[in-house]
Amino acid sequence: MQINWEEAINQIFEDRLTCPRCGTDYPSLVVGYSRRPTLNKFAPRHQDCPRGDECEARKLITLCSDCAAEERLPGNDADADQMLETYMLDCRRDLEDALDYVADLWRDDFELETENLGQGLHDVAPEVFKDELAWRERLETEYLRYHREFRSRARRIPHAGWRSEYVEELHALGYETLLGD
Repeated sequence: MQINWEEAINQIFEDRLTCPRCGTDYPSLVVGYSRRPTLNKFAPRHQDCPRGDECEARKLITLCSDCAAEERLPGNDADADQMLETYMLDCRRDLEDALDYVADLWRDDFELETENLGQGLHDVAPEVFKDELAWRERLETEYLRYHREFRSRARRIPHAGWRSEYVEELHALGYETLLGD
């Protein structure tokens, strides 16, 4: 079973939670993290992973309590509002990882000559930078969807200062962001 991420997030926005394993609606689902590839199909934010079913990255999984028990997924019950916050925080974690990569971690992937040490990823590996930019834009668009949903629910944005810090760090690196100036 492949999860339709758009449908899954729209259901959360409608306060309707459906277990991706059994297809039943519940008032809450178990939210947990797993690296087990057998659970990849239940990780809606993991939908476009290039490693597919073999991926062992840490993924956010949501299942009903019965399915979570059968799949041995540890986690906590969460209603739609709590899941929305969990997804937003997970998205932020991915954005921070993307920022860390373009800021400095990319250097570990390349053998740089001494004269190239001061260059950015966009200079050293334009195609890799283009891929990273597309990934970050996708994450930023996802983040903005959560942000708008919090506003429409008249709920406080969790850790609201995070956004401005992220924007400032990207601008300091000379990069643009969809999250503002």
